[in-house]
This record gives sequence, structure tokens and C-alpha cells, in this order.
Amino acid sequence: MPIGPFTIIAIYIVCWWVVLFAVLPLGTSKERHDPPTDGAQWGAPDTPDLKRKFITTTWVAALLWLLVMGLVWIGWMPLPDLAPPTA
Repeated sequence: MPIGPFTIIAIYIVCWWVVLFAVLPLGTSKERHDPPTDGAQWGAPDTPDLKRKFITTTWVAALLWLLVMGLVWIGWMPLPDLAPPTA
């Protein structure tokens, strides 16, 4: 594979954050019609289920990362060579 371990880990972290922001709004509803009295914001969900969302994010990001690594491996998505040329 033409990339190093640091790049592989960096690609997974980017995939994880992208998937996290896609997963966060899932499962929320706007059924609250009365104003919150406990200091909460109007848009805050009653039960955010962050543990479930982080676990979902981790496995979906792993699948996306495998897809990206497969595309890099077969050459359909080449990464640029950022190393300086040797003289």
C-alpha cells in the first residue's frame, strides 16, 4: 500500500467525524411544544443516546474506512505523493 500508518489513522479519524455529524440528528424529534423549564434549549433532545450514537458512528466509520482503503488499494482513488523528490 502506498501510504503509511499515520495517513491510514488520519483517514479513519476523518471518516469517524464525518459519520458522527451524519448520525447525531438521527432519532431526535420535535415533539416538545411547551417551553423548557429546566434551562434546556428548545432544540435539545430529551434523550440524546450519545453512547449508542458513538458506537454506531464507530462501526459505520469502519465500513466507510474499509471502502476508502479498498479504493486506494486498487488505484481508483490515488493519494498524492507529498514526499519531496530525491535528487
